[in-house]
Amino acid sequence: MAEVTFVEVDKVFENGVIAVNDLSLEVRDGEFLVLVGPSGCGKTTALRMVAGLEEISDGTVTIGGRVVNDLTPKERDVAMVFQNYALYPHMSVAENIAFGLRLRRTEGSVVDERVRWAAEMLDLTPYLNRRPKELSGGQRQRVAMGRAIVRQPQAFLMDEPLSNLDAKLRVQMRADIAKLQRDLGTTTIYVTHDQVEAMTMGDRVAVMNQGRLQQVDTPQRLFDDPANLFVAGFIGTPPMNLLEATVEAQNGSASLVVAGQRVVLSDEVVRRFPEAGSRSGKTVVLGVRADNLHRADRRPDLPTVDAGLELVESLGSQSMAYYRVDATAIGVDEAVAAEYEAEGRGVTATRPNLVASFSAEDATALRAGERMPLAIDTAHIHLFDAETGAPLR
Repeated sequence: MAEVTFVEVDKVFENGVIAVNDLSLEVRDGEFLVLVGPSGCGKTTALRMVAGLEEISDGTVTIGGRVVNDLTPKERDVAMVFQNYALYPHMSVAENIAFGLRLRRTEGSVVDERVRWAAEMLDLTPYLNRRPKELSGGQRQRVAMGRAIVRQPQAFLMDEPLSNLDAKLRVQMRADIAKLQRDLGTTTIYVTHDQVEAMTMGDRVAVMNQGRLQQVDTPQRLFDDPANLFVAGFIGTPPMNLLEATVEAQNGSASLVVAGQRVVLSDEVVRRFPEAGSRSGKTVVLGVRADNLHRADRRPDLPTVDAGLELVESLGSQSMAYYRVDATAIGVDEAVAAEYEAEGRGVTATRPNLVASFSAEDATALRAGERMPLAIDTAHIHLFDAETGAPLR
C-alpha cells in the first residue's frame, strides 16, 4: 500500500511566509492526484515536503502508512520528475535511466533488464546510446520519466514536467503520462498551474490557493459543483462568468436583478440554492458557464440580459464571444485573489466582461460593436455569497 497523506501540514519559511496552511489530504493507493492552482499557491512546496526536499513546519506526512517527517529523501522510496528534466549531459540515455539504480548498487543484470523495460515502455529503445543534447524536449522528458520508473518507487512526484514543452507536445505527453501511470498503477502526485492538464489527467484534482486547499474532487465534480468562488473562476476554459446580482424574493419565488434586468429563478434552482430565498435585497454572485449563454433568438424561452459585443474569436467549430454588460464582474486570477484575500473575501471586482461559447454557425452573424440580448440557461447557473464566496446551498 502506498497512500500518501497530509495531516494538518504547515510550511512557514524563515522570513515568515506561510506557503502551506493546514493541509489535510489523502492520496489513495494507485491514484493519480493533481495539485493545481496559481503560481505561489503552495502546490510545489507541498510536493517537496513529500519528497523530503522541504522541512515540514508542523503536521504529519505519511507514505504507505509510515510517518516520513524525519526521513531523508532516499529513505522515503519516492521518485521525482522535475520541470527541467535534470539529466546528466555527459551520460547516454541508458546511463541516465540507470543512474538511480547504480547509486543503490543494484545488480548489473537487474539494471540492464529494468532499463530495457523502461525504454520499451517509453519508446526510447532507439535512443539508448544518445546524449540528452541529441534528443527533443519530449524525448528528454521521457528519459526523466524512465529514470523514475526503473526504481519502482512507492510514489511518483511530478513537478510541472510539461511546462517546457510546446503546446502540441504537451498534449501528446499528457496522454503518455496518464497511460503510463495507469499501466504501472503507482501512486502519483502531479503538480501543475495548468487547469487543462489537471482536468484531463487526474483521477482527482486538489485545487489550492494562498497555501490552502480549496476543494478536492473528480474533475467533473469540480466543474459542475465548485465549492467556492475561487474554484468556480479557476476551473474551466474559459472560466465561469461571475457577475454581481441582487436577489428579489417574495411569496416563495425568487429572481435576480443582473445588468438592470430581472432573471426569474426556477423552482429547481431555488431548491439547489435554498439560501437565495432569504437574501432578498442583498448582493450575491451569479455564476454561469460560457456554454450556458445563448443568442436570444435561438432560445426565446430563456431570460435575457442586454450586452455589447466586443470581440469574437473563431476556433473552428466553436467561437468565443466577449461581451460587456452593465454589471460588476468578479475575477479570481492570482493577483486579484491576493488582493481580495487581504480583505477577507477571496476574490474581487474587476472587468465587466461576459464570455459566451457559440457554434460557428451561431457566431457567423455576430459583429463587434453590436448590442444584443443574451439568453441565460438558468437551469445551470450557480449562486454564491458575495462576502464569503460560499455557494448559497
